[in-house]
Amino acid sequence: MDELDSAIVRELQRDARQSNRDIARKVGVAPSTCLERTRLLRERGVIRGYHADIAPTALNRGVQALVSVQVRPLNRVVIDNFKTFAAGLAEVQAVFVMAGSDDFLIHVGAQDNEHMHAFLFDKLSPRKEIVGFRTSIIFQHLAKHDPAPLPGA
Repeated sequence: MDELDSAIVRELQRDARQSNRDIARKVGVAPSTCLERTRLLRERGVIRGYHADIAPTALNRGVQALVSVQVRPLNRVVIDNFKTFAAGLAEVQAVFVMAGSDDFLIHVGAQDNEHMHAFLFDKLSPRKEIVGFRTSIIFQHLAKHDPAPLPGA
């Protein structure tokens, strides 16, 4: 990405709802140039989407947890199948495939502790490839939605 691409990305991170004309004015280019650059950023996979940040409680996800999961045997088929399974569960908000002692980290949201318990024991426990999991309840969550590129990017 060059300086113009970086400036467009920064503006979209600040507010993805602003108009192309507003972004173009802020980064100092013609709206047509800004629109074309944004299209190319999407095509290259730099811009992966536009999202609204919704309060979990508004989605009936008052209890959130990170679940560390270990699976066996460790091979591509088991990893891919479990990743697909986990991502398809309604309570799952994100799935991370990990290196180290845990194979997956799953961000889960449920209505309350009872539903979280049911999720863990009715949906995860029966899976034969799971050899263990640990659950950490999230008390607070702060997400950084506008990280700056690190040097060398």
